[in-house]
Amino acid sequence: MKKTLIFLFVCCIQFVNSQELALVKKNAKIGYLSKDGNFKIEPQYKSAKSFSEGLAAVEDNGKWGFIDTKGTWVIPATFSDAKDFNSGIAIVKKDKDWVYIDTKGEIQKAPASDKLFDFNDGVAFFRQNNKVGLINNKMTVVLEPKYDQIKPFENGFARVELNKKWGIINTAGKELVEPVYDEIGNYFKNTTWARKDKTFGIVSAGTFIPVDGAEKIWDFETQDLTYAKKNGKIGFIDLKGNWTILPIYDKAKAFSKNLAPVCVGSKWGYINPKAEFIIPPTYSDAEVFSTNGLAPIKEKNWGFINESGKLIIPTQYGITANGIIAMFVQQDKGFIDGVARVKNEGKWGFLKPDGTVLSNQWFENAELFSKTPEKIQPVEIAAEKPKQEVKTTKSATKTTAKPAAKKKK
Repeated sequence: MKKTLIFLFVCCIQFVNSQELALVKKNAKIGYLSKDGNFKIEPQYKSAKSFSEGLAAVEDNGKWGFIDTKGTWVIPATFSDAKDFNSGIAIVKKDKDWVYIDTKGEIQKAPASDKLFDFNDGVAFFRQNNKVGLINNKMTVVLEPKYDQIKPFENGFARVELNKKWGIINTAGKELVEPVYDEIGNYFKNTTWARKDKTFGIVSAGTFIPVDGAEKIWDFETQDLTYAKKNGKIGFIDLKGNWTILPIYDKAKAFSKNLAPVCVGSKWGYINPKAEFIIPPTYSDAEVFSTNGLAPIKEKNWGFINESGKLIIPTQYGITANGIIAMFVQQDKGFIDGVARVKNEGKWGFLKPDGTVLSNQWFENAELFSKTPEKIQPVEIAAEKPKQEVKTTKSATKTTAKPAAKKKK
């Protein structure tokens, strides 16, 4: 039987002349800093969250609401808890129930689901009878529940599990890679890595290409090479599964700016795609290069080098949180949108590429700058015609938070 398709408008955020604000904590109060180093919103809140899509969840007298980038209350603080906006929708706790609201604070009626899931890339999971499907931000079914598990979307694609086998779908619910693999990677340039029984390989145009001797393959990032393990050593393969750099390294990380951190023994350096050491292995740790051409490297502490290996910012900073958080949360490191979040003597601040500290200020806590949209552009996403809605007998719907760390399958 043919499936009827209808086209629905889904809001995709387009950042035009966007303003970036960072949540910072000073004197036990939370405020928001702009990229010029000045407070856009002075520290005044006991509890608050970072801006997302132009709104930030803030607590007032035990209740949560949302403010805009001017600090004006847009959605009154009437909720007992609140999460970030994504795709124009946020999950909030009203009385004892978790519900969806739009940017006007109006409750959105979603299809029946065992739990509420965060929106991402214009869609959210919903679960019925232990199967997972997708809805869009108009609360319309995009994909009827059919999978046992769907991992969070990355760049518009998600890994899905069915009968203990893995595949890949897009945000329209279209199956791009059939779930027939025991393990699968991210989707990059119409390609992914996968494991079939004990064999690792590349999946391209529906064809599984074994990679000679591969014991593990990591996700492709920004370039057409990724690192893989053979005989206990790390090398690099291309999108066709060819070994382009022999597996001779003890550890490695992704290529960026045509340079990849590799570890020989206990020391890290950087090689180019020809496997030539451009920066000798002299560091105790190293991260990938940011788009501005600087990379974090570690001696006793962290500093930053340029693409020729010159030390631009002295090794005197921390770049990640410590303890329990560091074990479970994937942390962004290095320069992001022009600044790097670093720690010095127990305080957090933002480094500029010249090594100076933004506004010469250090804070008790500082989160990454988040863009706030000025314009929303509609994009069409195909959705299956929804089946008759299943009625819920209980209103006590649970919510599921975003995963603290990405578990790759």
